Amino acid sequence: MSNDKTFRALVVEETSDGEFKKSIQERSVSDLPDNDLLIEVHYSSLNYKDAMSASGNKRITKNYPHTPGIDAAGVVVSDKSGTFEKGQEVVIFGYDLGMDTDGGLGQMISIPADWAVARPEALSLKEAMIYGTGGLTAALSVQKLQKMGAKPEDGPVAVTGASGGVGSISIAILSHLGFEVIAFSSKSEQADHLKELGANEVRNPDTINEVGERPVGRELWANAIDTIGGDYLANLLKQTKAGGAVTSCGLAASPELSMTVIPFITRAVSLLGIDSVYIPLEDKKAIWKRVSTDMKLPNLEQYCEEITLEQTPEYLDRFMAKKATGRYVVNVRG
Repeated sequence: MSNDKTFRALVVEETSDGEFKKSIQERSVSDLPDNDLLIEVHYSSLNYKDAMSASGNKRITKNYPHTPGIDAAGVVVSDKSGTFEKGQEVVIFGYDLGMDTDGGLGQMISIPADWAVARPEALSLKEAMIYGTGGLTAALSVQKLQKMGAKPEDGPVAVTGASGGVGSISIAILSHLGFEVIAFSSKSEQADHLKELGANEVRNPDTINEVGERPVGRELWANAIDTIGGDYLANLLKQTKAGGAVTSCGLAASPELSMTVIPFITRAVSLLGIDSVYIPLEDKKAIWKRVSTDMKLPNLEQYCEEITLEQTPEYLDRFMAKKATGRYVVNVRG
């Protein structure tokens, strides 16, 4: 493909007064980094990290102008490494994509070949993006609980940030695998939807913090998936049953964790970290296999809203306003 080939992309620019503006622009392939793998993007998805990048968060993206998008699914245009064939369908999430490397909210990306994996046979490109980073983080969380021995008969699993991308897919996967789920969401209007996804009960997350300053509380759930951090994570741990585990993958509430070690040494509760960015490629291939087999959800379309590239500025703002719900899949070429 000629380097003067143009494509459309969301571009975030820093203005002279320190503000950040988002617009859809025409770009050239020659603007992209000179990596081995050139991909025509068909679908992407929106994640909280994309919204932070689009709002100028320098911890996520150091240099602007920039195209966010930590997820991408598309077709190989060329591969100088010889890893993939022209026309092969691939999916990408993690590494530096959408952070300081232009990401999936553009119709073309150029990346190292070892960032991509072949599209799982049982998933279309769009279905892969319904999962995306949010869905795969949920799958990794469930998988880690299972590796620690979690079974449906142990009791309910608590999920915080239930109406978000990670939380909603966590609920659906857990329910699909036979677990009872207690969902925590501050969006009361989402309660019926969360029950449709598989939640047995929906509660206000503030009830988690009723344990207060006590080192432990009543044992309320066998395991938990926390997506928001802060006091919610600390107090989930205080109320987890003996031998249970809590996964941690987010910090929307706070990156701080203030608590005693009492739950760990009197109840043998485990805190499990979840990384969906820099995990080894073989582990990424393995989790893609699971979400396309035993973790594949029926009627995947119900878990997402499809939007166009032109709609991404508005929808990214929803994340920062805490009005985002579920998964947003971007039809980049639609």
